[in-house]
Amino acid sequence: MTADDKASASARLAEHLARASRARRAAYATAASKAAHLALKAWQAERLARTHADLLANPRYREAAQFFLTDLYGARDYSQRDADVARVAGKLTAMLPAAAVATIADALELDALSEELDGAMVAALGGSAVIDEAGYARAYRLCGKRDARARQIRLMREIGDALDHLTRLPLLEGTLRLMRGPARLAGLQELQGFLERGFGAFKRMRGAGEFLTILETRETQLMARWFEAPQADAASASDKA
Repeated sequence: MTADDKASASARLAEHLARASRARRAAYATAASKAAHLALKAWQAERLARTHADLLANPRYREAAQFFLTDLYGARDYSQRDADVARVAGKLTAMLPAAAVATIADALELDALSEELDGAMVAALGGSAVIDEAGYARAYRLCGKRDARARQIRLMREIGDALDHLTRLPLLEGTLRLMRGPARLAGLQELQGFLERGFGAFKRMRGAGEFLTILETRETQLMARWFEAPQADAASASDKA
């Protein structure tokens, strides 16, 4: 990647960080809203764990699957990670190769998009913290946003492919190790942990193609079922995926 590529990735990082932060501030503006959003995230994380139980049980894929479920789709408030990235965005882009900065920008885009879609889902669910299969499927179709849902899945694949590529960069692992001490002193453990978990999970997997194809195919099929199937079928789609 060229210097222009790195500048573009840095600009995307800042753009999507601001976008994710805005969506999160809206989501957590009140105690009731925060509870509804976290309940939705928890339900979605449980659904992902059911759909991909075989990947979580597979010794080769377990760590990468867990990374996706906790760091990219987790039922957590990532406000601290937002703050970490905002504080060190300039230094981060200077220290890391352009490909790594682009991957972080993609992760922030996925985060922002997921927060926005969650906001629409919470509204469609009526702010309820109690969610079941049928209610989730109805809200999913009521929201629409099929292009955004497809983009969410594509980003997941692109981030996985990028992490797989990053594991083959000879100096990146050493750079991440060197960042541990400064990150701890600067209070950036959340960001450092995110980077190391993603890199380590994909490096130890030794090839991500099959894993990512399984994830992409299942999530795409499930999206189609929820949009197109009758409600009774959509209600049980996640158990069949």
